[in-house]
Amino acid sequence: MPLLEVTDSRRARQFLDLPARLYRDHPQWISPLDEEIEAVFDPKRNPNFAHGEAIRWILTNAQGEVVGRVAAFINHATPQPDADLPVGGMGFFECIDDQAAANQLFDACRAWLAERGMAAVDGPINFGERDRFWGLLIAGFTEPNYGMFYHAPYYQLLFERYGFQVYFKQYTCHRSVATPLHPSFQRAAERFAQDPSYRFAHAVGRSAEQMTYDFHRVYNLAWANHSGVSAMPLEKARKLVNQMKPVLDPRLLWFAYHNDEPVAFFVSLPELNQIFKHVGSKLNLLGKLRFLWEQRQFRRRQPKKMFGVIFGVVPDYQGQGVESAMLVHAQQEFIRAGYTDIEMNWIGDFNPRMLVLTRSIGAHIYKTHATYRKLFDENRPFERCPIIR
Repeated sequence: MPLLEVTDSRRARQFLDLPARLYRDHPQWISPLDEEIEAVFDPKRNPNFAHGEAIRWILTNAQGEVVGRVAAFINHATPQPDADLPVGGMGFFECIDDQAAANQLFDACRAWLAERGMAAVDGPINFGERDRFWGLLIAGFTEPNYGMFYHAPYYQLLFERYGFQVYFKQYTCHRSVATPLHPSFQRAAERFAQDPSYRFAHAVGRSAEQMTYDFHRVYNLAWANHSGVSAMPLEKARKLVNQMKPVLDPRLLWFAYHNDEPVAFFVSLPELNQIFKHVGSKLNLLGKLRFLWEQRQFRRRQPKKMFGVIFGVVPDYQGQGVESAMLVHAQQEFIRAGYTDIEMNWIGDFNPRMLVLTRSIGAHIYKTHATYRKLFDENRPFERCPIIR
């Protein structure tokens, strides 16, 4: 079947349109925004092109109908834990239920990456951060959260029959906002209430620059030492905060401070796919007007879902109950703001401490994605992602 590189606007349109046809009988599918997909492959909007490269293809049948798509990319700035195993990426995979078609897409990624010195491929992942477009849905085939793909159940077999193996699993957890926290959380809050050097606050009234500083400090101290996670420049943190401003509910951004320095955060947003599913994939003028209307309706709607984007504690403060006290304060505000449900951004099985914390607040696994890895040398022993100790 003809494999065509996406090099013009017509093929880009075909790349974008394929999922709507594949998932027309899947009512739980919600389309991502076209412009957000296109931004991944635009060197002017994706800074990863400064130290990487990407390619994407569509696959057509004999009649010229698009039956598959995929992208491959290399980000030379991504830390490589094993210098002898340079790993590239593939993602944005969509395909009919046909192993031969899937194999042709996978083979294209493998050949392109191997030509550039890669020894393995991870996928499906993003040519960017792990907070979106990352992983293959393998359990919990419900509506996707904003920034994540829905996948048909047969995709798992397409990957595994080709020889992909699970590198790590990604768990999305759910809880009712009003579910009582364990009494130990309240005891932690009472203990910290006696120490004036600690305080817990949401972002209401804080400037974008203040939020940028607080987020940047905790993120780099709490997350930048994790496998595959790079330190975040201050300018990138500033850009993220400014991008979130139009959809931000500052009551959902919580920080713990010690001597006025941020030491933990819990960053959440309104679950945007509960809005975008009524808007569609095109955020043109009409789409923007529709978004504003649906956003207003969402704020009045019950049930109302929020999405936990990222949680982190500076290492020197881990295990002291800071996060427990912060969550006690946060829960009370979430309820006052009318939120009924929360789904949390995926947590890798390589992070058992975070999974324990998630269970401790009464959350349960709701969806499972998998990041797969394919070694090009099939005689090399396969190793899963290292556990964070």
